Amino acid sequence: MAGQPKQVQKRSLGFYSIDPSKHTLLEDAQGLVTGAMVAALGFYFLNKVGLLTGGTAGVAFLLHYAFGISFGLLFFIVNLPFYYLSFRRLGLAFSLKTFIAIGLVSVISEIESRFFLIDYLHPFWAALLGGLLLGYGLLALYRHRASLGGVGILAIYIQDRFGIQAGLIQLAFDLCVMLCAFAVVSPVTVAWSVVGAVVLNLFLAINHRSDRYIVVR
Repeated sequence: MAGQPKQVQKRSLGFYSIDPSKHTLLEDAQGLVTGAMVAALGFYFLNKVGLLTGGTAGVAFLLHYAFGISFGLLFFIVNLPFYYLSFRRLGLAFSLKTFIAIGLVSVISEIESRFFLIDYLHPFWAALLGGLLLGYGLLALYRHRASLGGVGILAIYIQDRFGIQAGLIQLAFDLCVMLCAFAVVSPVTVAWSVVGAVVLNLFLAINHRSDRYIVVR
């Protein structure tokens, strides 16, 4: 019994926190790395067959398909303007972890094709797996107070400033991305991309609840 307080303190400062509402540095690190790896794999499936998704990733995909520029580089650059809003609205810790997560996804997206290659992938399967993997990756990042894009932050800012619902702003942005996609990809590709986006958002709507998972508070 005499050694119990030291053991509790060691657990709290080491591998995991005994407080369910807080994470240790190591817990955050593994959450960011694994979340980024899973999300990057989701992007790989979408990119493999030329699909898109919503948010800043959708903008990066549009530019990637239109001009042939690296998706990973574009994904990192497109998110840069949103960091200031992130810092003002959600604080330094969230902004820093989001910056790290986006940087990891950008790097992993560039190197993962060197480790495995898929010869054939049907667009439906790419949309389904891509949406689910992005959902899992985002869920891991959300649990550790991070994200993969700035459109949601911008939507919150506009809601506070002008009273327009953030969900409507996010939806309008994603619709604009899909409409612009008609200029660079086929209508069938846009349709499969919408399927992937629906899978992603349904997965998050079902599994991401702050009243169920207190670690996201």
